[in-house]
Amino acid sequence: MSGRDWVRDGRPVRRVVPKSEAPADSREWPASIPAVAQVLRAGLELPAGVTLLVGENGSGKSTLVEAVAMAFGLAAEGGTRNAHEGTRATESPLHRWITLERGPGASRWGFFLRAETMHGYFTRQESFSTERDPRFHEMSHGESFLELLRTRFDSPGLYCLDEPESALSFSAQIALVGTLHDLAASGAQVLCATHSPLVAALPGARLLEVGTWGIREAVWDEIELVTHWRRYLDEPMRYLRHVIDAD
Repeated sequence: MSGRDWVRDGRPVRRVVPKSEAPADSREWPASIPAVAQVLRAGLELPAGVTLLVGENGSGKSTLVEAVAMAFGLAAEGGTRNAHEGTRATESPLHRWITLERGPGASRWGFFLRAETMHGYFTRQESFSTERDPRFHEMSHGESFLELLRTRFDSPGLYCLDEPESALSFSAQIALVGTLHDLAASGAQVLCATHSPLVAALPGARLLEVGTWGIREAVWDEIELVTHWRRYLDEPMRYLRHVIDAD
C-alpha cells in the first residue's frame, strides 16, 4: 500500500496485532484455541465492509469478536464506548493481548451487540431515555433487536456482533442482512460471529471459517454450516437418529 493509500484507508480497524504480553504457552486459555493462537501468532487483517466468522461452539469466533470489541473500547456486555456498567466479568483476557491498528482519522464510533447481554443493555438505555426513545423492554425479544438495528446501526464506525440472529425469525434475519449490507455501503466496518447460513450468505462479505485448523478463508457453498443445514433439511432423521430413539 502506497503512502497516499495508507492515509486514505479509513477503516476503524485495519489489523488485529498481537502484543508482546501474549502468553508464550499455547496451553493457556484462550490461547489454546487454534483460531486465537493463529491471531496471536500472525495477527488478523480486517477488510472494509463485513467480515463473518462461522464455526462450531467453542471454536473461538465469539472470543475473537469480544476481544476486538473490547480492544476498541466498547463495553464488554454490549453497547457503545460510553456504556461500561456491567454485572459479572466473564470476558477472556484476549483483549489485553492484542492491539488494533487503526486508519488515520477513522471513526471512533462503535457498537457491540452480544445477544446474551442485551437485556442489561436495554435496562441501561431506559434508565436515561427520553419519551421519543424506544422502550425496548415493552417489545418482544425479536422486535427489540430489530428496533435496535433501526435506531443504533446508522453511523460509520465499527460494529461487532456476536450471534445477532439468535433472537430473529427467518424474515427478521433477512432484515439483518439488509442492515449489514447498508452499513458496509455507508463505510462502516462489521465483524460478526454467526451460526446462520442466511446471514453467512451476505453478498460481498468476507467469510472466515473457524475450527480446529484455526481460521481459513471460505466460500459459502462449501462451509460446514451450509453443508449440514442442507443435509438436515433434505433428510432430518439422518441427524436426529443419533439423539432420538425412533422405533
